[in-house]
Amino acid sequence: MTRRSIGELRSQRWFASDDMRGFAHRQRTQQMGLRREEFLGKPVVAIINTWSDLSPCHSHLRDRAEAVKRGVWQVGGYPVELPALSVGEVMVKPTTMLYRNFLAMEVEELLRSHPIDGAVLLGGCDKSTPGLLMGAISMDIPVIYCPAGPMSNGQWRGQKTGAGTHTKKYWDELRAGNITQDDWVDLESRMTRSIGTCNTMGTASTMTSIVDAMGLTLPGASSIPAADSGHPRMASLCGERIIEMIWEDWKPSRFLDARSFRNGLVTYMALGGSTNAAVHLIAMARRAGVDLTLDDMSDMAGRVPVCANLFPSGAYLMEDFYFAGGLLALLRKLESHLDREAMTVNGRTLGENIAGAECWNDDVIRGEDNPVVPLSRGKTLALLRGNLAPNGAVMKSSAANPKFLKHVGPALVFDSPAEMNKAIDDPDLDITEDTVLVLRNAGPVGAPGMPEWGNLPIPKKLLRQGVRDMVRICDGRMSGTHYGTCILHVAPEAAVGGPLGLLRTGDLVELDVAAGRLDMKVDGDELERRRAEWKPTAHVYGRSFAALYQRHVSQADQGCDFDFLSAPGPVVEPSIF
Repeated sequence: MTRRSIGELRSQRWFASDDMRGFAHRQRTQQMGLRREEFLGKPVVAIINTWSDLSPCHSHLRDRAEAVKRGVWQVGGYPVELPALSVGEVMVKPTTMLYRNFLAMEVEELLRSHPIDGAVLLGGCDKSTPGLLMGAISMDIPVIYCPAGPMSNGQWRGQKTGAGTHTKKYWDELRAGNITQDDWVDLESRMTRSIGTCNTMGTASTMTSIVDAMGLTLPGASSIPAADSGHPRMASLCGERIIEMIWEDWKPSRFLDARSFRNGLVTYMALGGSTNAAVHLIAMARRAGVDLTLDDMSDMAGRVPVCANLFPSGAYLMEDFYFAGGLLALLRKLESHLDREAMTVNGRTLGENIAGAECWNDDVIRGEDNPVVPLSRGKTLALLRGNLAPNGAVMKSSAANPKFLKHVGPALVFDSPAEMNKAIDDPDLDITEDTVLVLRNAGPVGAPGMPEWGNLPIPKKLLRQGVRDMVRICDGRMSGTHYGTCILHVAPEAAVGGPLGLLRTGDLVELDVAAGRLDMKVDGDELERRRAEWKPTAHVYGRSFAALYQRHVSQADQGCDFDFLSAPGPVVEPSIF
């Protein structure tokens, strides 16, 4: 591979010139205590760090940035750490999804506006992976993604407990009266017991594993637990490898293609991954100029069963997955589905990267001959269309109660979470297990930001009868750690005039997952009458980032990116005068 000279690197526009601007750039760098020899004539590596005191999953990334710096210095580079928006789940309201595109914008402009030749991206919690990579793909300089890693296994009273999955499970048991408030408080301090992202196959590990398979991380990096000593070593290797990538000009546009995304889809389905990936992958693909649709995902979901035995679809946690061989072992078992010639950040093919992988626990990492969930039972991603979701809705049928996969029931419709929460536990609520719970105005524009409101609560009245699942529909999203018969991402959303906004309490809703259908049994004339009377109920923002978001965001089936960011075409380098 041809190596570039130092004069060909973009950082030299700032540092190498003999004019007053070049003098000022060198002068100000020395102001920070660096000697000229420490930065002149060296590739400049940005460490984009999403560390934050309010992002517990990323609380160790300051230390990992230091590890990356060690690797960069080791091979003759100049590392610079640049903080970026930390879109850590749980604390950020109304949803981190509102700020994914903000992070993508920030990353792209940080890289463009500074003297940067390549970057190591530090993230891991749900939206940080797509946000960081969307910006980096658009900027198109050499980058490596360094995933934060999953937290250590949780256990409570002898039972494995997974972040998010068991939060929801035990919340239902508390509401049903099966555990006490003291139990709940005890659980609170025991489930999330180390640094790192959720230890289940939630959105965090879904996305980091997908981008690992796509070749955007060092091979197998996504499986290393955050607290493992191998994790900082991996971060240091990222710093070392990025220097070679800079000399080789090994940027995303040179290897990230349709084959990469296909490999990502195989991984997604085999992991029983989060439905959120459906939105993020489309957005990432569009930034890379790859045509990827929900139909492509549905096709792959029909070919690759759930093979990773991980919560919420299975019985183990991410630390178990790592010790069983991790992602590389899973990919080795699925290599017949993979494009083994797809290139990766280490300059090798995916096939080369997985050639020596071994599985050490065939119950944790299974093959197609012994899947966790056979395709006949359910899929990682089921695509639905019909008069309730003309442009598509999705669900994880592998995590649903099979008896609801073909169902007809009356709708109970709520226009906001506040309205729903006020009514849901009323003992006189007119509801049965057959009722279809609906929450609308939770989409990209309506919320705004498409929060994880889609795992609608089972009414206390039904919980006490032993009910733990029912059909639920929402134009928002659901945490990847959750489970149940939840239909999500309904497009178009209610707030922009989608037919979900025309549904009324008492209307019959028909779900047929095998047929890929989601319909309301209301005749066309009645729907037209309702459409003529329909008025938007979602709040429209007049200012703030939310106003920008509402005006420019696409719908879920299109990736929820901004129209002015997903458009193809280069952006000129900044002028220096």
